[in-house]
Amino acid sequence: MSMAYKLAHDQAGTLKEYTIRFLKRQITYEPLWAVRDVTFDVAQGEVLGIIGPNGAGKTTLMMVVAGVLPPTEGRVITRGRLSPLIALGAGFNDEMTAYENIVKYGTLLGRDPAHMHERVRPILAWAELEGYLDVPIRSLSSGMRARLSFAVATDIDPDILIVDEVLAVGDEAFRDKSMGRMQELMDGGSSVLLVSHNLDPVEELAHRVLWLHHGEVVADGDPADVIRGYRETARAGAAPRRARP
Repeated sequence: MSMAYKLAHDQAGTLKEYTIRFLKRQITYEPLWAVRDVTFDVAQGEVLGIIGPNGAGKTTLMMVVAGVLPPTEGRVITRGRLSPLIALGAGFNDEMTAYENIVKYGTLLGRDPAHMHERVRPILAWAELEGYLDVPIRSLSSGMRARLSFAVATDIDPDILIVDEVLAVGDEAFRDKSMGRMQELMDGGSSVLLVSHNLDPVEELAHRVLWLHHGEVVADGDPADVIRGYRETARAGAAPRRARP
């Protein structure tokens, strides 16, 4: 699978000018390949760690897998119920209360609104935010939002869980609790795609690790071996050798 963004060569100063240029086909684009020729499988109950520097294409890859972005080339096949946790709180509305956001966010994830109304209090309890039922979400700290978002996303037992940088947010207690919840899901047969710059939990949880650099696969294999190679390359400041030409 490959994914490219379009970069416009000619910038228009106003919407009117852009519309005129667009209709006259005067705007040209250059593809920016965020992910290029990436292929992998994830078995039931398997945890695939995905690592790489900023700009490696990790989040773009997860957004394509989640169905948020269509691939430019190739295809993605998923089977079962998918729960993406890519941008914490991305579905939250700052002016709505925690109660309203839980129902809205769960609905965006494909769940029945009536079911979400019933799950509000258990979700708040897991997130340790029982006293914030009617508080606007803007009043919550980033750590509170992270706990709430994670609690909503993992309130069901998804077949596929996508976790992008969640373990880098929040305090140590939250990270430990999140890892415990992910372990429960894995024990129950959920497949997990785990993206993080925090390599220790990736090495601890993942069965395999996929290393990306500039959107291409550098390595896909044993977590300890791949992470060791990634760290050595980062320390040396060298460009990694690709898994294929």
